[in-house]
Amino acid sequence: MKSASRFEKVAARAWNLLNEGKPFTPIFTVGVFLTYALWTQMPLAEAGLGFIVTLPLFILLWRYDFPLFLRNYLWIPVIVWLFLHGTNADYLPLFVYGAGLYFFFTIFFWGTIYYHLRIGTRWTNFTRFWKLVLKNSDSTSGNAQEQLPKVALLLMYWWTASDASTLDMTFVWFPIGLFVFAWILHHYLFDWKPKLPEAMTVDADLPTSEKVYVLIVDGMRKDRYMAANTPFLERLRQEGTEYTNMETVYPARTVVCFSSMFTGARPEDHGIHSNMVWNTTGVKTDTVFDRLRAVDKSGKILGIAHLVDAFGSTDVRTVTAVMHNDVADRNIVERAKQIVHEEDPDLLAIQLIGTDQTGHSRGTLYSEYVEKIEEADALLAEFCEELDRLGKLEDATLIVMADHGQADGIGGHGHLDEGERFVPFWMYGKNVHAGLKVDTHRHILSLGPTITKVLGADIPHDSRGVLLTEAFKEAKSK
Repeated sequence: MKSASRFEKVAARAWNLLNEGKPFTPIFTVGVFLTYALWTQMPLAEAGLGFIVTLPLFILLWRYDFPLFLRNYLWIPVIVWLFLHGTNADYLPLFVYGAGLYFFFTIFFWGTIYYHLRIGTRWTNFTRFWKLVLKNSDSTSGNAQEQLPKVALLLMYWWTASDASTLDMTFVWFPIGLFVFAWILHHYLFDWKPKLPEAMTVDADLPTSEKVYVLIVDGMRKDRYMAANTPFLERLRQEGTEYTNMETVYPARTVVCFSSMFTGARPEDHGIHSNMVWNTTGVKTDTVFDRLRAVDKSGKILGIAHLVDAFGSTDVRTVTAVMHNDVADRNIVERAKQIVHEEDPDLLAIQLIGTDQTGHSRGTLYSEYVEKIEEADALLAEFCEELDRLGKLEDATLIVMADHGQADGIGGHGHLDEGERFVPFWMYGKNVHAGLKVDTHRHILSLGPTITKVLGADIPHDSRGVLLTEAFKEAKSK
């Protein structure tokens, strides 16, 4: 199977500028305004003046996301601005132009053209995708209920500020008022972030295994897994130890989650806060792979190109994401077999992307999503049969999990809407208790320190995840 090419890695970063909500808002607003200004023959100097005056609002809306239900409050500053300057006849055509471009981008370019070319969805995907965009609640540009009021406010404010004769004290007091308004909302109402462990990981002795295989079904929503027919994964769940309250991190974006999973660190510690990695060095913290190298062992993630930005090309084996979704997971499993044969790492984490891509392109509450989970089950069974044939499972620990769930809409994940927060997680192996359900609240940060201890290495230096000692037959506190 093809690895992600250098072009694909660069293109993935470029796409994140439009896919992630934070950079999309200013990029899209500037594009809309400048094209409209050219159309209406606004002098460039006036547009430049307006941009400078509007810059504080751009910064405020970058700093404050207004996630989930807080997005409903975004219409209040829009209404206030209309009350202050609502007689401007250019507001309506400007907003209609911006909204039209927004829905063209999300429904037709992204939901139809992009997905057809990248993963093979039908040309008629827009007939469903428009409904998903209107419901979507994640941190991407596909969150219409968050993006439209932000763009409307910025466009109206900028248009008015471009006329020097209109500049008065409202352009001083309005940003101040918006800042106070946003701060109050986020300080007092934004209270659903996971409460991640603050103390560093407490060490313990865990029984070791020669191999650890982490089977990650990206974006597998917990309740939709239960609706699927998954005989292999279900056997591992019933004959292993399941953590029934395993929580993801905030924001629940793939690269953020993987960064916490394989460092044991919180996002504020490892420094990754979206799929767009702004620095050139990746995670700022010690990783599972660093600890394994210290004891002459090896670990690999087989996953998407975005993960290279967090962990580097040494520890990540990439798979191309430009392939029909019906063969994506099949190709990944074939590549995983190849890695086992050629590199035989002590730790191998496999990221199956078919379920996640189906949720994004077709929605989570449809039959296609459950069918992808069932396909993942069959493919993981095949992979483990190959491991068994090679004798790799004789002394191995298997971990099945998702990095995050998905909400209704375009398979949204980020702001922790219903279906995103708690993920499937269970372990299986000769040292793992059979048939045990652990209801204690844990976080995906626990993966990193647990697998390093199972492989006989030290805990990553910056890890705060709690060791999953309950799962093991002979775990001892130090």
